[in-house]
Amino acid sequence: MTTHATGTRADWLKARIDLLAAEKELTRQGDALAERRQALPWVRIDKSYTFDTDKGSKSLTDLFNGRSQLLVYHFMFGPDYKAGCPSCSSIADGFNGVTVHLENHDVMLWAVSRAPLVRLQAYKQRLGWTFPWASSGGNDFNADFNVWFSEDQQRHGDVDYNYSREPAMQWRPDAEDGGAAAENHMAATCGVDTPTYHRDRPGLSAFVLEGGVVYHTYSAYARGLDAVWGVYPWLDRAPKGRNEGGIWWRRNDEYGARALK
Repeated sequence: MTTHATGTRADWLKARIDLLAAEKELTRQGDALAERRQALPWVRIDKSYTFDTDKGSKSLTDLFNGRSQLLVYHFMFGPDYKAGCPSCSSIADGFNGVTVHLENHDVMLWAVSRAPLVRLQAYKQRLGWTFPWASSGGNDFNADFNVWFSEDQQRHGDVDYNYSREPAMQWRPDAEDGGAAAENHMAATCGVDTPTYHRDRPGLSAFVLEGGVVYHTYSAYARGLDAVWGVYPWLDRAPKGRNEGGIWWRRNDEYGARALK
């Protein structure tokens, strides 16, 4: 017997219509926020970056591939990682289906990570991905866009991530308390310790190309990426919502017997 509230179809319809008004208001708020994102001042990029890609060395301008807009997902895959971050991997599972639509609407989508290209290529093949993925291991791109930090920055509290200063990181390799245990678990799945795992961070950055000049227009980090994590909008509409008691997601080939047959 369910403990959740039940009712008649008429009860449900009344409650649903009330909820619809709130959903429409949220949609309007989202539209207004999108306009504010697009109204941010653009920052000219004069620094040169060279990326390793499947088609050789490319500049930041080259990544536009003939489009005027570029979206970069900063994928957590450092040079010491044995595998990409599981959270980033779950997000990236949604890229294959949208890239063709974005490319035909004047937008290129790339993932960028510091790991060597050969490791990114192998990981793409393992998880069945086809979206473009570039290695930034030979440049300062990740540091400049606040998604990579040195060990010295970690130890001295000099990490600015998600527009705020973080305290110095505590080296707690055996911690089992709350979030620390979860962080250690995530790091272990990537084959590194927690401090190494946290030197790379997730993010999304947007760029525009006008008159041969590249401008940075927007960046989001941490929970700011929820909107592009495709599984969560679906869960938010499922009967039990996110229903999370910890880290439940895996890489798409690690669910084993629970995967759909």
